[in-house]
Amino acid sequence: MIQRTRLIFVTILAGLCGALTPIVLLGTRPLSFGRPTLFSDNRSVIPAFASAGHWLAPPAVLQAADALRRLGLPEVPAPAANPLTQEKIRLGRQLFFEKRLSEDGTISCAVCHDPQKGFADGRTTSVGVRGSKGRRHSPSLFNAAFQSYFFWDGRATSLEAQSTEPLRNPAEMGDTVEKAVARLSRLPEYQRQFRDVFGAPPTTENLAQALASFERTILSGGSPYDRYVAGEHNALTTGAVEGMELFNGKAHCNPCHQGFNFSDGLFHNLGVGWSSNSFQDLGRFEVTGVFKDKGAFKTPTLREIFESAPYMQDGSLASLEAVIEFYDQGGNPNPHLDRLIKPLHLTREEKAALLEFLKSLNGSH
Repeated sequence: MIQRTRLIFVTILAGLCGALTPIVLLGTRPLSFGRPTLFSDNRSVIPAFASAGHWLAPPAVLQAADALRRLGLPEVPAPAANPLTQEKIRLGRQLFFEKRLSEDGTISCAVCHDPQKGFADGRTTSVGVRGSKGRRHSPSLFNAAFQSYFFWDGRATSLEAQSTEPLRNPAEMGDTVEKAVARLSRLPEYQRQFRDVFGAPPTTENLAQALASFERTILSGGSPYDRYVAGEHNALTTGAVEGMELFNGKAHCNPCHQGFNFSDGLFHNLGVGWSSNSFQDLGRFEVTGVFKDKGAFKTPTLREIFESAPYMQDGSLASLEAVIEFYDQGGNPNPHLDRLIKPLHLTREEKAALLEFLKSLNGSH
């Protein structure tokens, strides 16, 4: 379940000599979960997380390497132009839930990336302003901090660039970034908060920086798999260990779902959406124009994978069992099918073991 996820964030503490760069381990759910309080006048404020005084309460400061190693994660990267600070993360979290960013005041980032649904939305494809339907499934935001490409087609190459794209999409938040910034600028509370954090009123740039800073805190680690790798050999069941061996062998999962984040971050054609000799969605090809990218989409992380059903870029597979069956049959044959995709011939018992291993990638504490 989501509530078991370990969440951490990095903050830069400029001590008197500027020597400290610790990370702050906030334990479970205090940073990325919980919604900002909405008062009767619809004034969104930064509240306590669950009870008064608990939001971002001062925790123990731990050495970065030790804290991250326990979660099975590397250091969280952030661009030099947008270092992580508590104040910026707090503002970004508030903006993440702010529906007034959308054209009609009905859609926030959290509508399509709901913390209670694995930071996805549980729908086949997303729904935006005025009930408009998007053409792709909302991907989970877990561990987006470690990605190099964003969106299923990889059209953004930073969280800062990704964070404001939905504001430009008429099927999502249905407006322009400039109009959203203008709406924020008319609200005294946001004028004050942006000046406190950035020393300037809301702009496209600092709006993106705040949202991206919050999104870098949406992390998952410390799973049974991570504990097993760290030497806790009873952390995985016998079935999950068998599934892990299949994952790295016969099931042929790890060539794409590799590394600590279980994603190569690249783009592959599985045949999803191929019908009547054409693709319903050309995927990466729309960005690159490269022939081999037709029907290719980014490999998602498998962390917290049980929380973000349905699956694939079009949400066409309702369960992980259906995903395993899809891969077992060798995807959907088409002229551009990735060479890594081939029939697996898994037994029923092997499919069950693989599913048990995937369950072990949900975070715990």
